[in-house]
Amino acid sequence: MSDIRILIVGTGGMANAHAEAFATMDGVQLVAGIDTDPAKLTDFNAKFGIKEGFGSVAEALEWGAFDAVSNVTPDAVHHRTTMPFLKAGKHVLCEKPLAANYADAKEMAEAAADAGVINMVNLTYRNVPAVIEAARLVAEGAIGEVRHFEASYLQSWLTQPAWGDWRSESQWLWRLSEKHGSMGVLGDVGVHILDFATLVAGGVSKRVSSRLTTFDKAPGNQIGEYPLDANDSMTMQVALDNGAVGVIHASRFASGHINDLRLRVFGTKGGLDVRFEKSESKLRACLEPDLQTANWRDMPVPPVQTNYTRFVDAIRKGEQALPDFARGALLQKALDAAVTSDGQGCADVIV
Repeated sequence: MSDIRILIVGTGGMANAHAEAFATMDGVQLVAGIDTDPAKLTDFNAKFGIKEGFGSVAEALEWGAFDAVSNVTPDAVHHRTTMPFLKAGKHVLCEKPLAANYADAKEMAEAAADAGVINMVNLTYRNVPAVIEAARLVAEGAIGEVRHFEASYLQSWLTQPAWGDWRSESQWLWRLSEKHGSMGVLGDVGVHILDFATLVAGGVSKRVSSRLTTFDKAPGNQIGEYPLDANDSMTMQVALDNGAVGVIHASRFASGHINDLRLRVFGTKGGLDVRFEKSESKLRACLEPDLQTANWRDMPVPPVQTNYTRFVDAIRKGEQALPDFARGALLQKALDAAVTSDGQGCADVIV
């Protein structure tokens, strides 16, 4: 098969991770970039040796010399920037969340299925070996019937400038502003921990109760052109279709945690503890016969391929890989329910 030619849409911070991953793969070419900011596009293309650059999706499609798209635009424009590529029969890897609402996400999933193209959502914690191994153990019945889970995604970049100063840098400020396309912590990392928890617990969200909170962060909650109105912390109670119930929370004010995810899931025959902390993946389990003595053991976790690698492999094989747009739409439906619940005073909402 000839080289797979990839177009990067949006050349902000996360686009570097996409480009760096694809640049290491044999038989893959980064052939073009798209950005509405010409200076940003020029710098990005120069950094990765990309020859072609466009200011719009329409211009890139008119050129057409690419096979697949890596969409790294802000949340609010995923739908309108992805749909034309699907209609043109291009394979798409889209950043999470898939869309800003379930209606758009569902339309994207249906369009991708109709087009018969490879479609994936870049839920990056599918790259964590402990998560995939935990999901496998639950699926094969190692902990029995799942009853309860607790999960958290903790970041501290609003109290610790480990990644830069959010008060002055646009790559962080836009994440705090609904006007600039942010869905807040719910859409930014809440989608990750919801996928993380429900994938391992082996169920789909059916009922949600949620509280979303935005804290005062600057005079008038405004910095320059950025109103700081996106949610900073979220809490959710979730009931799954397999009967399990759990709690999920995420925050950007979790001082002491730069970027840490945790999950504990309990069943009728045992429990699992999944961690991704300080970029290290760990899995512990309490299974029979240790259940009677509450003895937890470290578990081996086989390596896994990244989403980027699986996207390229899926294109080569012509076989869909996960997580696909259908999964992204299911997650978005639960996120929409969380927003509805918060607006109704944390009411219980059917997903």
